[in-house]
Amino acid sequence: MDRNLSVELVSVTEAAALAAGKWMGRGNKEEADDAATQAMRKMFNSINMNGTVVIGEGEMDEAPMLYIGEHLGTGDGVEVDIAVDPIEGTDMVAAGTENGLAMIAVADKGNLLHAPDMYMEKIAVGPESVGKVDINAPVIDNLKTVAKAKNKNISDLVVAILDRERHENMIQEIHDAGARTKLIQAVDVVAAINTAFENSGVDILLGSGGAPEGVLAAAALKSLGGEFQGKLLPQTREEKIRLNKMGITDFNKVLYMDDIVKGDDAYFVATGVTNGELLKGVHYKGSTGMTHSVVMRTKTGTIRFIEGKHSLKNS
Repeated sequence: MDRNLSVELVSVTEAAALAAGKWMGRGNKEEADDAATQAMRKMFNSINMNGTVVIGEGEMDEAPMLYIGEHLGTGDGVEVDIAVDPIEGTDMVAAGTENGLAMIAVADKGNLLHAPDMYMEKIAVGPESVGKVDINAPVIDNLKTVAKAKNKNISDLVVAILDRERHENMIQEIHDAGARTKLIQAVDVVAAINTAFENSGVDILLGSGGAPEGVLAAAALKSLGGEFQGKLLPQTREEKIRLNKMGITDFNKVLYMDDIVKGDDAYFVATGVTNGELLKGVHYKGSTGMTHSVVMRTKTGTIRFIEGKHSLKNS
């Protein structure tokens, strides 16, 4: 990707957020997701590139658009892989609660993991703890190394983890070690990103969540200088067959940052739909919409927060 795509890519998530924001707090997550998907696809197809969706809304027979394998862009220009999540946190948008986001990741063709829609065990940390954690190590060991790397006591650490029944034992291990937990309802991408921001109050992300979200988080953390490790967790025979087709036969294989996001150039872009920890949500006033976005690029390590003012007269 020789040219800087930042402005063009942020227009994609802005369009999705502006469309979905009209459904914020109206109790209909399907309509919000559909509006974001349509707006995202339309804007993608205005960009001079030859993109292929590797993480999307589902397989071709499951999703009418932004499906895995769909081609986006004008068909000319750079060939890229695209991971899309038109709305991460559809329940949040429907309810009007925090952390609803429109997000994408883009990298050179062949450089994004084609992560199937299954669970992934994850560990994410910020720059101070890079090279110090191991997804296969006991929880207490990872907490000790992160505490040492950040010059903290274990009791000072905050661990972000999805509030799920499957995590009860891990949460107890964290508490037994003396650390604290931040239980999140969804959107573990934001929690992973927060490990790289000192003032976020999050030191490490643990637990399992969606594999597609893991790829998006890895793209962001690669730009932020953090670290992400994952292990795919197939639950059914069909999921194991899908991994075999991807060439993954060792289901205990650890996927490191460079396995998930290869090369030295990738973008992570997100726009807030509802207010949240990372970004403000969309705000409307008459024929104007205000957006708040972040654009990260691994090649330069540049992180830009962008506030946009948009005319909605023709939308």
